[in-house]
Amino acid sequence: MHEAIRLAIEGVSSGRGGPFGAVIVKDGQIVGRGCNEVLATSDPTAHAEVNAIRQACQALGIFHLAGCELYTSCEPCPMCLSAIYWARIERYYFGCTAQDAAAIQFADDLIRHELSVPPAERTIPAIPLMRSEALAAFVAWQAKSDRVMY
Repeated sequence: MHEAIRLAIEGVSSGRGGPFGAVIVKDGQIVGRGCNEVLATSDPTAHAEVNAIRQACQALGIFHLAGCELYTSCEPCPMCLSAIYWARIERYYFGCTAQDAAAIQFADDLIRHELSVPPAERTIPAIPLMRSEALAAFVAWQAKSDRVMY
């Protein structure tokens, strides 16, 4: 956790992004590090947890981080929480809470709420379009004999 906090402070000092840092640990060793780099990369998905997950996956040459733990300086936002589940990280630890982040204008309450609302009722309109044509990609996936499930 010390390294995650150090990365968060370093990210702020360097102007790379918000006050967030994260590390991925496997067998007691750090295999991925990340700080928030939203400002440096002009990428709204460049959150500390996502960056750490990407680095760990590259370092280990895998896309599932089973056997790994994540340490993050703040409770993950909904996007990062989803990434944690997609990566199959076994557990995560966090320092600051979502309420702490909201107190300094990093609030993700809207997104948390939107996830519970039907798509047609969300703040950003979600409109189904060309489903039958889009299903062709799923048919191709199912027919692929060498597909790798994830």
